[in-house]
Amino acid sequence: MSVLGAAAATGSLPHGAKPETGIQARSVASTVAPVDREEVAEAAADAEADGKSGKEAAQDVVSRSGDRWGAVYDQSEYAEFERALDGTYTGVGLSARRTADGGVHVRRVEPGGPADLAGIRAGDVLTSVDGTRVAGRPVAETVALLRGDGTGAAAGTPVVLELERDGRARTKTLRRASLSTEDVTVRALGADEAGPVLIKVAAFTRGTGAEVRRAVRAAPADAGVLLDLRANSGGLVTEAVSAASAFLDGGLVATYDVRGEQRALYAEPGGDTVRPLVVLVDGGTMSAAELLTGALQDRGRAVTVGSRTFGKGSVQMPSELPGGAVAELTVGHYRTPAGRSVDGEGITPDLAVSARAQQEAERVLSGLGGGS
Repeated sequence: MSVLGAAAATGSLPHGAKPETGIQARSVASTVAPVDREEVAEAAADAEADGKSGKEAAQDVVSRSGDRWGAVYDQSEYAEFERALDGTYTGVGLSARRTADGGVHVRRVEPGGPADLAGIRAGDVLTSVDGTRVAGRPVAETVALLRGDGTGAAAGTPVVLELERDGRARTKTLRRASLSTEDVTVRALGADEAGPVLIKVAAFTRGTGAEVRRAVRAAPADAGVLLDLRANSGGLVTEAVSAASAFLDGGLVATYDVRGEQRALYAEPGGDTVRPLVVLVDGGTMSAAELLTGALQDRGRAVTVGSRTFGKGSVQMPSELPGGAVAELTVGHYRTPAGRSVDGEGITPDLAVSARAQQEAERVLSGLGGGS
């Protein structure tokens, strides 16, 4: 059975991917999906037959279902969605996250992008995009508005954002640009070239896992690694598994259920199991990033430091609808190697700190013998 997936924001499996080598399947009690894909497809088909929008009809079903992470895209939106998984996109250079009360906050601003040049900062509250209120909407819809998906928006087209900071409203008009993401960055911690390194992973787009593995191989012998997954909203699960393979010699990374069948994801053999490792997380660590964190924690491979992670452990898979739209619906949930559920729970780090978290993580790494 093929495993389909989609958005980097949802942490689902990549579009068109086949099950990983070594994945096992067996019947288990099903985790009921919030919405039935047949119901969504039927609503789209009926709307198309009546000359109406199949996408809008499908989205109405998904919205009423309570599927928090479900979303519906037209063909151009989904194509942009796929391009984002390659680390390239048209937009304003900001990523967003949804808070527990349904608000939308700016999670990260790309240096040098339109949002950065306009003075937008992480933590700003995004209230509307081109007059459309975004509170309560799925993050994927907010991202689509920012990028102008479905409107033919290209680099240079304007977009008006309404934001709040410290209780004060402000309006910014930005122009979209063609942007690329640098999802893996590496730097030395301290002046010693043979000392520990920090590997920051911003998202799990295509090729991220291989970049992490190269960075680990290139690090000085026996030097510790601080793996920074803060504000990482997830991405492609296969890339998170590949990143886990940098630190594990095979073995279980996670299990997940898809419509009543449980499967498993395994690391590739040959990873570095000796180098001291600390993983830094926070409330913006989501989905595929939580899957990686949970695997390294449960396997006793890393000390985790920071604050409790977001708690997004659901599986989304896309289905093509009548009229060409694509519905990405929740079909199951992930569990860590020890069987812990992430969804709604998050991962509690071994050492919980909020202020000066990186400094504390570096101190822990030094104590493991991986510091300068």
